[in-house]
Amino acid sequence: MALLETLLVVFSVALVAALAVHAKTRLFPMREGEEPREDVAEYISMMVSVFYALVLGLCLVSVWDNRATADDRVQAEASALHQTYLLADALPAVQRQPVREAARAYASHVVTVEWPRMAEREPLGPEGWNLLDRLRAAGQLQGTATTGQQIAAQEVLAQIGYVDDARRGREAASEERLSVVLWAGLVIGGVLTVAFMFLFGLNRSSTHVILVMGLSGFIAFTVLLISQLDAPFGTSLGVAPDPFTRYFTG
Repeated sequence: MALLETLLVVFSVALVAALAVHAKTRLFPMREGEEPREDVAEYISMMVSVFYALVLGLCLVSVWDNRATADDRVQAEASALHQTYLLADALPAVQRQPVREAARAYASHVVTVEWPRMAEREPLGPEGWNLLDRLRAAGQLQGTATTGQQIAAQEVLAQIGYVDDARRGREAASEERLSVVLWAGLVIGGVLTVAFMFLFGLNRSSTHVILVMGLSGFIAFTVLLISQLDAPFGTSLGVAPDPFTRYFTG
Protein backbone atom coordinates (compact mmCIF):
# COMPACT_ATOMS: atom_id res chain seq x y z
CA MET A 1 0.00 0.00 0.00
CA ALA A 2 2.87 2.37 0.77
CA LEU A 3 4.25 1.92 -2.75
CA LEU A 4 0.89 2.75 -4.33
CA GLU A 5 0.57 5.83 -2.14
CA THR A 6 4.07 6.94 -3.09
CA LEU A 7 3.43 6.50 -6.80
CA LEU A 8 0.10 8.31 -6.47
CA VAL A 9 1.75 11.30 -4.80
CA VAL A 10 4.57 11.40 -7.38
CA PHE A 11 2.24 11.23 -10.37
CA SER A 12 -0.13 13.76 -8.80
CA VAL A 13 2.69 16.27 -8.36
CA ALA A 14 3.88 15.60 -11.91
CA LEU A 15 0.35 16.12 -13.21
CA VAL A 16 -0.01 19.41 -11.36
CA ALA A 17 3.32 20.57 -12.78
CA ALA A 18 2.23 19.59 -16.30
CA LEU A 19 -1.04 21.49 -15.92
CA ALA A 20 0.86 24.53 -14.64
CA VAL A 21 3.17 24.50 -17.67
CA HIS A 22 0.21 24.06 -20.01
CA ALA A 23 -1.61 26.97 -18.38
CA LYS A 24 1.48 29.16 -18.61
CA THR A 25 1.93 28.47 -22.31
CA ARG A 26 -1.75 29.20 -22.98
CA LEU A 27 -1.92 32.39 -20.92
CA PHE A 28 1.54 33.67 -21.78
CA PRO A 29 2.41 32.34 -25.25
CA MET A 30 5.93 32.74 -26.61
CA ARG A 31 6.43 35.86 -28.63
CA GLU A 32 7.18 35.63 -32.31
CA GLY A 33 10.88 35.11 -32.94
CA GLU A 34 11.63 34.26 -29.29
CA GLU A 35 13.97 31.30 -28.77
CA PRO A 36 13.11 28.53 -26.25
CA ARG A 37 15.41 28.50 -23.22
CA GLU A 38 17.44 25.30 -23.24
CA ASP A 39 19.29 26.33 -20.06
CA VAL A 40 16.13 25.61 -18.04
CA ALA A 41 15.97 22.06 -19.35
CA GLU A 42 19.67 21.57 -18.63
CA TYR A 43 19.22 22.87 -15.10
CA ILE A 44 16.32 20.50 -14.45
CA SER A 45 18.31 17.61 -15.90
CA MET A 46 21.24 18.43 -13.62
CA MET A 47 19.02 18.61 -10.52
CA VAL A 48 17.35 15.29 -11.30
CA SER A 49 20.77 13.65 -11.74
CA VAL A 50 22.05 15.06 -8.44
CA PHE A 51 19.02 13.96 -6.46
CA TYR A 52 19.09 10.53 -8.08
CA ALA A 53 22.74 10.14 -7.09
CA LEU A 54 21.72 10.90 -3.49
CA VAL A 55 18.96 8.27 -3.64
CA LEU A 56 21.41 5.70 -5.02
CA GLY A 57 23.89 6.45 -2.25
CA LEU A 58 21.22 6.20 0.43
CA CYS A 59 20.02 2.85 -0.90
CA LEU A 60 23.53 1.43 -1.10
CA VAL A 61 24.35 2.51 2.44
CA SER A 62 21.09 1.05 3.75
CA VAL A 63 21.41 -2.39 2.17
CA TRP A 64 25.14 -2.66 2.88
CA ASP A 65 24.60 -1.78 6.54
CA ASN A 66 21.96 -4.50 6.87
CA ARG A 67 24.23 -7.01 5.14
CA ALA A 68 27.14 -6.14 7.46
CA THR A 69 24.87 -6.46 10.49
CA ALA A 70 23.70 -9.88 9.31
CA ASP A 71 27.32 -11.02 8.88
CA ASP A 72 28.25 -9.82 12.38
CA ARG A 73 25.27 -11.62 13.90
CA VAL A 74 26.11 -14.89 12.16
CA GLN A 75 29.73 -14.71 13.28
CA ALA A 76 28.72 -13.97 16.88
CA GLU A 77 26.10 -16.73 16.95
CA ALA A 78 28.40 -19.39 15.55
CA SER A 79 31.29 -18.34 17.81
CA ALA A 80 29.16 -18.45 20.97
CA LEU A 81 27.73 -21.82 19.98
CA HIS A 82 31.25 -23.16 19.42
CA GLN A 83 32.35 -21.87 22.82
CA THR A 84 29.37 -23.67 24.37
CA TYR A 85 30.46 -26.87 22.64
CA LEU A 86 34.02 -26.54 23.97
CA LEU A 87 32.93 -25.67 27.50
CA ALA A 88 31.06 -28.98 27.70
CA ASP A 89 34.40 -30.59 28.59
CA ALA A 90 34.32 -28.80 31.96
CA LEU A 91 30.80 -29.95 32.85
CA PRO A 92 29.97 -33.12 34.75
CA ALA A 93 30.49 -36.23 32.61
CA VAL A 94 26.79 -36.97 32.41
CA GLN A 95 26.08 -33.60 30.75
CA ARG A 96 28.93 -33.38 28.26
CA GLN A 97 27.47 -35.47 25.47
CA PRO A 98 23.93 -33.97 25.69
CA VAL A 99 25.37 -30.45 25.41
CA ARG A 100 27.51 -31.39 22.42
CA GLU A 101 24.64 -33.17 20.68
CA ALA A 102 22.30 -30.23 21.30
CA ALA A 103 24.89 -27.78 19.91
CA ARG A 104 25.42 -29.89 16.80
CA ALA A 105 21.68 -30.30 16.27
CA TYR A 106 21.17 -26.55 16.51
CA ALA A 107 24.00 -25.81 14.05
CA SER A 108 22.70 -28.41 11.60
CA HIS A 109 19.19 -26.96 11.78
CA VAL A 110 20.47 -23.44 11.11
CA VAL A 111 22.43 -24.51 8.04
CA THR A 112 20.07 -27.03 6.45
CA VAL A 113 16.65 -25.65 7.39
CA GLU A 114 16.83 -21.99 8.34
CA TRP A 115 19.27 -20.78 5.69
CA PRO A 116 17.02 -21.74 2.75
CA ARG A 117 14.09 -20.14 4.54
CA MET A 118 16.02 -16.92 5.06
CA ALA A 119 17.01 -16.90 1.41
CA GLU A 120 13.31 -17.04 0.50
CA ARG A 121 12.38 -14.54 3.26
CA GLU A 122 10.16 -17.12 4.93
CA PRO A 123 9.49 -17.27 8.69
CA LEU A 124 12.04 -19.38 10.54
CA GLY A 125 9.46 -21.12 12.68
CA PRO A 126 9.79 -22.28 16.29
CA GLU A 127 12.06 -25.27 15.68
CA GLY A 128 15.28 -23.32 16.14
CA TRP A 129 14.09 -21.79 19.40
CA ASN A 130 13.07 -25.24 20.65
CA LEU A 131 16.55 -26.57 19.89
CA LEU A 132 18.06 -23.60 21.71
CA ASP A 133 15.88 -24.33 24.74
CA ARG A 134 17.06 -27.93 24.58
CA LEU A 135 20.67 -26.72 24.60
CA ARG A 136 19.96 -24.41 27.53
CA ALA A 137 18.35 -27.23 29.49
CA ALA A 138 21.29 -29.54 28.78
CA GLY A 139 23.72 -26.91 30.10
CA GLN A 140 22.02 -26.48 33.45
CA LEU A 141 23.58 -28.34 36.36
CA GLN A 142 21.65 -31.20 37.85
CA GLY A 143 22.65 -32.44 41.27
CA THR A 144 25.98 -31.82 42.97
CA ALA A 145 28.97 -30.35 41.16
CA THR A 146 32.41 -29.03 41.95
CA THR A 147 33.20 -25.34 42.06
CA GLY A 148 34.91 -25.53 38.68
CA GLN A 149 31.91 -27.28 37.15
CA GLN A 150 29.56 -24.63 38.56
CA ILE A 151 31.68 -21.87 37.02
CA ALA A 152 31.74 -23.72 33.70
CA ALA A 153 27.95 -24.14 33.79
CA GLN A 154 27.50 -20.42 34.39
CA GLU A 155 29.75 -19.66 31.42
CA VAL A 156 27.82 -22.14 29.27
CA LEU A 157 24.55 -20.38 30.07
CA ALA A 158 26.18 -17.01 29.34
CA GLN A 159 27.36 -18.22 25.92
CA ILE A 160 23.88 -19.58 25.18
CA GLY A 161 22.55 -16.12 26.02
CA TYR A 162 24.90 -14.70 23.39
CA VAL A 163 23.58 -17.26 20.91
CA ASP A 164 20.05 -16.16 21.74
CA ASP A 165 20.82 -12.47 21.18
CA ALA A 166 22.71 -13.10 17.93
CA ARG A 167 19.91 -15.34 16.67
CA ARG A 168 17.37 -12.58 17.21
CA GLY A 169 19.58 -10.18 15.26
CA ARG A 170 20.02 -12.68 12.42
CA GLU A 171 16.28 -13.26 12.23
CA ALA A 172 15.61 -9.50 12.15
CA ALA A 173 18.23 -8.98 9.42
CA SER A 174 16.63 -11.68 7.27
CA GLU A 175 13.30 -9.86 7.41
CA GLU A 176 14.70 -6.37 6.79
CA ARG A 177 13.91 -4.92 3.36
CA LEU A 178 14.65 -1.74 1.51
CA SER A 179 11.81 0.73 1.79
CA VAL A 180 9.31 0.66 -1.05
CA VAL A 181 9.63 4.44 -1.20
CA LEU A 182 13.34 4.09 -1.97
CA TRP A 183 12.60 1.42 -4.58
CA ALA A 184 10.12 3.78 -6.22
CA GLY A 185 12.77 6.51 -6.16
CA LEU A 186 15.30 4.17 -7.77
CA VAL A 187 13.03 3.23 -10.66
CA ILE A 188 11.44 6.62 -11.31
CA GLY A 189 14.71 8.51 -10.84
CA GLY A 190 16.56 6.16 -13.18
CA VAL A 191 13.97 6.58 -15.91
CA LEU A 192 13.95 10.36 -15.57
CA THR A 193 17.75 10.63 -15.49
CA VAL A 194 18.18 8.61 -18.68
CA ALA A 195 15.25 10.36 -20.37
CA PHE A 196 16.56 13.85 -19.62
CA MET A 197 20.04 12.93 -20.83
CA PHE A 198 18.58 11.51 -24.00
CA LEU A 199 16.40 14.53 -24.70
CA PHE A 200 18.52 17.46 -23.54
CA GLY A 201 22.05 18.69 -23.27
CA LEU A 202 23.77 16.91 -26.14
CA ASN A 203 23.49 16.74 -29.89
CA ARG A 204 22.26 13.55 -31.49
CA SER A 205 25.64 12.01 -32.22
CA SER A 206 27.58 8.83 -31.60
CA THR A 207 29.02 10.40 -28.45
CA HIS A 208 25.51 11.08 -27.21
CA VAL A 209 24.48 7.48 -27.87
CA ILE A 210 27.53 6.09 -26.07
CA LEU A 211 26.94 8.31 -23.02
CA VAL A 212 23.28 7.31 -22.79
CA MET A 213 24.20 3.63 -23.12
CA GLY A 214 26.89 3.92 -20.46
CA LEU A 215 24.63 5.75 -18.03
CA SER A 216 21.78 3.30 -18.58
CA GLY A 217 24.07 0.31 -18.04
CA PHE A 218 25.56 1.83 -14.90
CA ILE A 219 22.13 2.55 -13.42
CA ALA A 220 20.96 -0.98 -14.22
CA PHE A 221 24.10 -2.44 -12.60
CA THR A 222 23.64 -0.34 -9.46
CA VAL A 223 19.98 -1.30 -9.11
CA LEU A 224 20.86 -4.99 -9.51
CA LEU A 225 23.63 -4.61 -6.93
CA ILE A 226 21.18 -3.06 -4.49
CA SER A 227 18.72 -5.88 -5.19
CA GLN A 228 21.38 -8.48 -4.39
CA LEU A 229 22.49 -6.76 -1.19
CA ASP A 230 18.88 -6.29 -0.12
CA ALA A 231 18.74 -10.08 0.35
CA PRO A 232 21.48 -10.61 2.96
CA PHE A 233 21.16 -14.41 2.86
CA GLY A 234 21.15 -16.85 -0.01
CA THR A 235 22.55 -14.72 -2.85
CA SER A 236 26.03 -14.58 -4.34
CA LEU A 237 26.72 -11.43 -2.31
CA GLY A 238 24.85 -12.64 0.76
CA VAL A 239 26.13 -14.05 4.03
CA ALA A 240 27.04 -17.74 3.86
CA PRO A 241 26.70 -20.28 6.71
CA ASP A 242 30.46 -20.86 6.68
CA PRO A 243 30.98 -20.03 10.39
CA PHE A 244 28.61 -22.84 11.39
CA THR A 245 30.03 -25.37 8.92
CA ARG A 246 33.57 -24.43 9.92
CA TYR A 247 32.95 -25.05 13.62
CA PHE A 248 30.60 -28.02 13.23
CA THR A 249 31.75 -30.33 10.46
CA GLY A 250 30.96 -33.97 10.06
